[in-house]
Amino acid sequence: MINNILLIIFGFLLLIKGADWFVEGASALAKRFRISELAIGLTVVAFGTSAPELVVNVFSAYSENYDLVYGNIIGSNNFNLFIILGLTGIITPLAIQTNIAWRQIPFSFLATLLLFFLVNNFLLPGSETPGLSRFDGLILLIFFIAFLIYVFRQLRSETSSMPENIKSISGAKMIIFIIAGLAGLIIGGKLVVNNAVKLATMLHVSEKIIGLTILAAGTSLPELATSVLAALKKKNDIAVGNIIGSNLFNILFILSVSSFVKPIPFNPLFNTDIYILAGGTIFLYIAMYTGKFKKLDRWEAGVLLLAYLVYWMFLIFKEL
Repeated sequence: MINNILLIIFGFLLLIKGADWFVEGASALAKRFRISELAIGLTVVAFGTSAPELVVNVFSAYSENYDLVYGNIIGSNNFNLFIILGLTGIITPLAIQTNIAWRQIPFSFLATLLLFFLVNNFLLPGSETPGLSRFDGLILLIFFIAFLIYVFRQLRSETSSMPENIKSISGAKMIIFIIAGLAGLIIGGKLVVNNAVKLATMLHVSEKIIGLTILAAGTSLPELATSVLAALKKKNDIAVGNIIGSNLFNILFILSVSSFVKPIPFNPLFNTDIYILAGGTIFLYIAMYTGKFKKLDRWEAGVLLLAYLVYWMFLIFKEL
């Protein structure tokens, strides 16, 4: 068991470092083409910090560990929303200045709603088994592409500064960073999935709980580091944009890709976790209208953290 835990930790370290290398290389590439800071935050950084979830999910889908697929994504989104935004909001109240970042919140809620209808076969009835088919994955991917088109059209109408802290590196080094990052993600993802399944078997714990807790928290560490650092630098749009953007990537892109690997049967027990994600997203949107406009105050961030603590206690006691 100790070996499995150590391998999971090592896998997470590879995932995080791989994501870091990938983001550094991809961000330098984006800067070379003079892409704005907000565009990088909503796309390259959001994709890079979501890369661990992507790799873990692809391996989980291929291995037919379907509860890990949903547990990782839904759990990561809840961790992002409640823990990471909660912590960053306590560090500094998150005032959103850019309309693009603020408008992501309704998109995130719609993505959650779309996922709920698709996995429960409410949108396209006919299948006896709930879950995501490849056609459902195509629907998610279409919505993802539509969201990216919307973002880049809005970027044209809003001013945004060029990145200040992204290093200019040589073309060869840029390619090495991207390739090494992807290698770290792949190796780390395989280690995490394989050993998480073995750990669940040893502890007689369901894959659902492992996915919602250990995998969700571990694969969300890049988002945590990115958003906390952005908050400390008073880059609130990046801090919030990274989290909401990552949540959109997780549902619309990563689950889409996972379903292309193999259709993913859905465990209806995950509906409760989807309800919590939807409720937290609604709370975040409402919070922007209470107190100062478009601002998550410290007490509201504290509510998010407290709600997540109650949620985890619910998960643990339900498993016992």
